[in-house]
Amino acid sequence: MRVFHIAAAADWDAARRAGAYTTSSRGVTLAREGFIHASRADQVAGVYARYYADATEPLVLLEIDTDLLGVPWREDPVGDDTYPHIYGPLAPSAVVAATPFDGARPPISFR
Repeated sequence: MRVFHIAAAADWDAARRAGAYTTSSRGVTLAREGFIHASRADQVAGVYARYYADATEPLVLLEIDTDLLGVPWREDPVGDDTYPHIYGPLAPSAVVAATPFDGARPPISFR
C-alpha cells in the first residue's frame, strides 16, 4: 500500500543524511507523538488545508511504500475516518517518491 506524509523539505533532507525521518507532524517529533502521521491519497488535500496551508517553508510530499517499512504501521480511527500511522522511524528507503508540494494541485494520482 502507498501512504503519504507532508514534510518540511529541510526535515526530509536532514532525514536522508541521518538515515531516519522522525518528524510526526509539523512541529511534533515521533518521540513526543509515538507515531508518524500519514494519509491515504484521498486525504492529502484535507491534511494540507488543515495543517500546512500557512507554511512558509518548502514542503515535500513523501510517498511511502508500506511494504518497505521496517516498523509497524496501521490505520487508526480518527473522528469518523481512519488514518495511517507509522509506529517508528521512517527509513528513507521506504520513500518511493518525494515531490515538492505547495497544496495548489495534487501531485499524485489516486491509485
